[in-house]
Amino acid sequence: MQKRKDFLKTAGLLAAGSLLLPELVRSAATRLAVPAGAAASARVKNIGIQLYTVRQEMLADPVATLRQLAKIGFKELESARSEKGNYYGLSPKEIKKITGDLGMRLRSGHIHVDKDWERSIEEATQTGQQYIISAVLPSQGQTIEHYQESADAFNKLGEECRKSHLSFGYHNHDSEFETVKGRVLYDILLERTNPSLVTMEMDLGWVVAAGHDPFQYFSKYPGRFPLVHVKDLTKIPKVEAGGGQNFGDSLPEMTSVGGGIIDWKLIFKQSDKAGIKHYFVEHDHPQEPFASIKASYDYLAKVTF
Repeated sequence: MQKRKDFLKTAGLLAAGSLLLPELVRSAATRLAVPAGAAASARVKNIGIQLYTVRQEMLADPVATLRQLAKIGFKELESARSEKGNYYGLSPKEIKKITGDLGMRLRSGHIHVDKDWERSIEEATQTGQQYIISAVLPSQGQTIEHYQESADAFNKLGEECRKSHLSFGYHNHDSEFETVKGRVLYDILLERTNPSLVTMEMDLGWVVAAGHDPFQYFSKYPGRFPLVHVKDLTKIPKVEAGGGQNFGDSLPEMTSVGGGIIDWKLIFKQSDKAGIKHYFVEHDHPQEPFASIKASYDYLAKVTF
């Protein structure tokens, strides 16, 4: 019990959720430290960024923004749907050429499962993407039945994507970790989807914010999480009287990777078990986007585990 408590920066964080988190949060002084005699030599390779972090910049001038990301050092990109389409006003072939010329690859893209679904698949194949990720559930509602329906839909979508040589996946937020009738809704997606058809992109920041344990998922579902969002937090959102957490886009819980309370070294040590291959930095609302993502990149480029 004490070992699990030591993971938290302060005892107050234990009240963040109904579950105790693993030994994931340490003081800032220890996050980059390598224990004496330890052979921590593994590093994060091909550090990526979710373009939602710089969505306004991408909409304003996608080419200049991509150049700046390449200058920082990013090698992999994940797009997010925007008011100008899946690629911020660029055609699939244009973004493929621009990123290729800059030494980057558009590895993945977030889409919505809607009337434009078939076009999203076609565009993804033209960009050379490997993954196409649903950012929202096709069946809305926080019920077991809705999650079962979504899981069944994901299996069918996975089959469609495989025909186009794409891997289909789902990206979580915090609502998926609500417990209904004794069941965590996210677990239904994992249990009911076919691992060969549906992969999971775990947003590690949201999992921790919801008071849940990513290590438990890595152990129970090894290899299911080839993509992750690397999102840091300054604190665990407060649990309100009604059971919900006060975690909104306008609140300052998110921060640059390495500047918050999550001990990324411990998570990255589990990469092989989890199946993690791609690490996408994300900050939903950075005040200074490029300064934030450069700090995140610099941290990830240095950290060993």
